[in-house]
Amino acid sequence: MAKSKIKEKTLVIVKPDAFQRGLLGEIVDRFEQKGLKLVGLKMAQLTDGTLGEHYAEHRGKHFYQKLKEFMKKMPVVLIVWEGLEAVSVVRTLCGDQLMARKLYQEL
Repeated sequence: MAKSKIKEKTLVIVKPDAFQRGLLGEIVDRFEQKGLKLVGLKMAQLTDGTLGEHYAEHRGKHFYQKLKEFMKKMPVVLIVWEGLEAVSVVRTLCGDQLMARKLYQEL
């Protein structure tokens, strides 16, 4: 029996440097080409509290403070995508962060 695909929603944060470099249109286009539907978009200046919650798993790591400072430096764009297996599609486009963390820990 084939596994049925699930309609999901997921958040993508377009980081300050990508937004500043004018890559937002290209980023949106790539996700849409993969069949995802943009269902929410907001430009925001992230607070220390929001970043602390979002990056809680990194608290205590050597890069945590620099990451938070970078993300507070300029506005970000928050995008909610919807589609079949949306989480998997986003991970494929952006890179699997779990795999990246495992490789980083091995270094």
